[in-house]
Amino acid sequence: MSATRVPVIDIAPYLSGDAAAQTRVVDAVRDACEGIGFFAITGHGVEPEIIDGLRGAAKGFFARPADEKTTVHHADPSLPRGYRAIGDEGLAYGSGEETPPDLKEVFHMGPPDFPDEDYFTCDAAAAHFIENVYPDQPADFRAAASTYYRRLEELGQTIEEIFARALDLPDNFFREYTDRQIGALRIIRYPPLAAAPLPGQLRAGTHTDYGTFTLLLSEDRPGGLEVRTREGDWIAVPTPAESFVVNIGDLMMRWTNDRFVSNPHRVAIPPEDAGDTSDRLSVVFFHHPNYDAEIACIETCTDADNPPKYAPVFSGPYRVSMYTATRLETDD
Repeated sequence: MSATRVPVIDIAPYLSGDAAAQTRVVDAVRDACEGIGFFAITGHGVEPEIIDGLRGAAKGFFARPADEKTTVHHADPSLPRGYRAIGDEGLAYGSGEETPPDLKEVFHMGPPDFPDEDYFTCDAAAAHFIENVYPDQPADFRAAASTYYRRLEELGQTIEEIFARALDLPDNFFREYTDRQIGALRIIRYPPLAAAPLPGQLRAGTHTDYGTFTLLLSEDRPGGLEVRTREGDWIAVPTPAESFVVNIGDLMMRWTNDRFVSNPHRVAIPPEDAGDTSDRLSVVFFHHPNYDAEIACIETCTDADNPPKYAPVFSGPYRVSMYTATRLETDD
């Protein structure tokens, strides 16, 4: 396994159905998950028109006037829906670090729709199945974001299956835990620097992700994603055109008894001379189990010499606690 580089893995052979090719992809993914905890995928099959539609709508929204964007929020501003301006969030807070707020603006949404059934409307669901808030302009924003969200859910099922095979589990092992998942989509703009950053300030502070895994669509521009190796070095994460970066989240690390690694990462400050070339759009899909899923050590990840390291937790309450930790005190 390599804990010092982020590999780029073509998963098209896995999708082809050829058994030998699928095994090679699974082996490469296992190596990355047990090493650096990050890898980029190509050959994923997500249609270019879905990606381009989302990017176009997102850039159109972030180009709207600031006073218009700030109206796109939930009636309860503490809920993770709608727009967050620069300065509203500090991701490093979730790791216990007190830093200046992150230099980014965000649109946050959850599942685009859900049934009018008790599981989705009861008190336990209230923090997870929340009506989204969409901007009026661009007019195609809601459709583009919803289509993208559902397509990434489908890609997530493929990643679930690859992970199951990598852990010597049945292909459908994760489905009972994720068939009503509480995924989230964050569309993030990292604008060019308007002024020198404060000491310790980043575009996104050092953090780990909270769920099972993350699917990131980004751009190859200055001031990008970096991951910290086990030796403490920061290395850039490759973002080839039309690829997705996959990284392990905290719940998957707990689930696998630290076999799969949730490594700290951050979004770096661009060079001073980068100018407008550092204007960066990232679209982040957070794959997260059903809110009532109990995350306990997987049996293939423990034995007599390697007992479970973590007590079981429930998916929903765990995420709520982490969301709360990253919001700045001025939001309370």
